[in-house]
Amino acid sequence: MEPLLCFPDPPLAPIAEALDAAGYPWSAVGGAESARRVEPEDGWAGAVVSAVEDPEGAFSLCRSLRKRETPLAPLLLVVEAHQLAELELREDLFDDFALARSVTEELEARLGHLLWRTGRGKRDDVIAYGPLALNLETYQAVVAGRPLDLTFMEYELLRFLAAHPGKVFTREVLLSRVWGYEYFGGARTVDVHIRRLRAKLGEEHANLIETVRSVGYRFGRARWAP
Repeated sequence: MEPLLCFPDPPLAPIAEALDAAGYPWSAVGGAESARRVEPEDGWAGAVVSAVEDPEGAFSLCRSLRKRETPLAPLLLVVEAHQLAELELREDLFDDFALARSVTEELEARLGHLLWRTGRGKRDDVIAYGPLALNLETYQAVVAGRPLDLTFMEYELLRFLAAHPGKVFTREVLLSRVWGYEYFGGARTVDVHIRRLRAKLGEEHANLIETVRSVGYRFGRARWAP
């Protein structure tokens, strides 16, 4: 699915954590101008706008998103309890709201419902990260629209890493989680497969898989910073 627009930049850590945990791709913006500048070709899947730190900026962005030729929806607004009164007469600026104190528990459920209503919900059979997309049903992988010719274990390794962006895994953990506990190959097996994956991703996208010195490997980066 297309990424969600998040405000502000950087977003509140609980919001970013909840989106990452739910598997939603997202991109943070600082306002209407940056929202237009970095908007995906197919548009935003929706928006999660926090009014906690910058209420004026948040409502201004909501107005801008709603005044488009095709108003952006769904739009989930995150507020503090004491801001609920500010929502009166502004119902046209958002589709639903969640309280900041419970956003971790509520965000996935509320956002999932809103996206389902618009037909743009996330697909459980696809893992997407940046230019990479993996179809879990057909075992197909593409990067920047280019199909990748992967062996079964190359696909499984890439799938496992891409499903946990930003997390570092040792070679031993990758051996046990991807190859299985019954596999007796050494850590060099992981290194060889990583090298092959990078070659097939191509020079432009090889850095999707990073080497963490003296530890192991990481796919991409976590999509929020503390």
